[in-house]
Amino acid sequence: MASNNTLMQYFEWYLPSDSTLWDKVTKDAKHLNSIGITSVWLPPAYKGASGKNDVGYGVYDLYDLGEFDQKGSIPTKYGTKDEYLNAIKTLKENNIQVLADIVLNHKLGADETEEVLAVQDDASNRNISLSEAKPIKAWTKYNFPGRQDKYSDFKWNWTHFHGVDWDDATSTTSIYKFYGKHWDNNVDKEKGNFDYLMGADIDLNNFDVVTELKTWGRWYLNFTNVDGFRLDAVKHIRSEFFPEWLNFLRQETGKELFAVGEYWSTNINTIVDYLNKTGKCMSLFDVPLHYNFYRASISNGEFNMSDIFEGSLVEAMPEKAVTFVDNHDTEPGQALESFIPDWFKPLAYSLILLRKDGLPTVFYGDYYGIPEKNVESKKNFLDLVLKLRKEYAYGEQYDYFNNKNLIGFTRLGDSEHLNSGVAVVMTNALGGSITMNVGKKLAGCTFYDCTKNIQTTVNVDTDGNGTFSCNDGSVSIWIKQGENIN
Repeated sequence: MASNNTLMQYFEWYLPSDSTLWDKVTKDAKHLNSIGITSVWLPPAYKGASGKNDVGYGVYDLYDLGEFDQKGSIPTKYGTKDEYLNAIKTLKENNIQVLADIVLNHKLGADETEEVLAVQDDASNRNISLSEAKPIKAWTKYNFPGRQDKYSDFKWNWTHFHGVDWDDATSTTSIYKFYGKHWDNNVDKEKGNFDYLMGADIDLNNFDVVTELKTWGRWYLNFTNVDGFRLDAVKHIRSEFFPEWLNFLRQETGKELFAVGEYWSTNINTIVDYLNKTGKCMSLFDVPLHYNFYRASISNGEFNMSDIFEGSLVEAMPEKAVTFVDNHDTEPGQALESFIPDWFKPLAYSLILLRKDGLPTVFYGDYYGIPEKNVESKKNFLDLVLKLRKEYAYGEQYDYFNNKNLIGFTRLGDSEHLNSGVAVVMTNALGGSITMNVGKKLAGCTFYDCTKNIQTTVNVDTDGNGTFSCNDGSVSIWIKQGENIN
């Protein structure tokens, strides 16, 4: 029996640096399968510049998955190599695909400096140079002494990078582009050219670099047996790279290798253009939809809920949309902070988990809470909606988006899932009701609100019409009475 696919992002930024996450997800695998999670996105597994304290995006050694004594520890923040491999194996045994977080834009934590000629560029417009070429001391030599050439003898030096943001000779922070290099053209146009993001910016025009990253990718897939990738910071990487890299790995392994990229932009035209430029070789996270949720949640009822999907990827190209409510970057205290308030979370999750389009993501910080920021777990509500997604959210979909604040939709159910079909009503202001049709299969049935926000039932007429309600600033989810899912 076909079921709805659901992704979980299995980490948040403020997890303690106690190297226990791989063991936790191993123990959690059976439970994740039971609630309908079909794939898990695990955080970057390789050694970062700050060792055990690195969330994983300050990449030091792509080959050190918690195996070598480097950067002050053998394990990473999340555990050891063996624990990581065991977590992947256990997840797959529970019919959960595993996505590895891949960071190929930059490196940090170099072992040595080199003197390099570099031009200082304007941080706000990288197309403007502020100086002639001058020598700087750049952290660009990566020898990985703790690994001693195991798995690879490739050593990185300044020729493998475009530039850095630190001159160690003068202790100066700036954007330094190495003399004779140029920022890639086919990147996001923010800041004039957004090739440079952080650390030592990897030169993905360098033949040796591209060859090494293909070799590493093949090794990683064979070594870990992951099923696909979450690709970090794709808007900073020339658009030709990932089609070439993914195509190589798909051919080498014979695997489908699902991939989802992080292109952080609210401009749907930019996002769709990137997907077309890259031959739709990956899906993308629906960043515009996240910001629609955020604006709706802080607008005091002024946001037009009938426009909640306007300008979103799930509206423009649903087959390539990975929807989400929040993630590690939008958490309180992070650079992209735009955390959805508690009251709106049930509405947002209902809009991604109960509808037919997009691959929805459940965020670890929402499911388990974020103790560091006093964010409480939404597990009870998420378990409810995940069960509804797994067993009831099937069939044709009809939208009732005719009111500024009060919207609803129905799923008519299908023959494969007994008594499937749902009616959803929500508002970002005052409560109310909408007459909606739930289809012939459910005509004549009595419905109840399984969120328990509303206690009365709804009798659907012989044509499948019923009047479904919700309270102020909330969502109500209606299913056939007699279905006990709590």
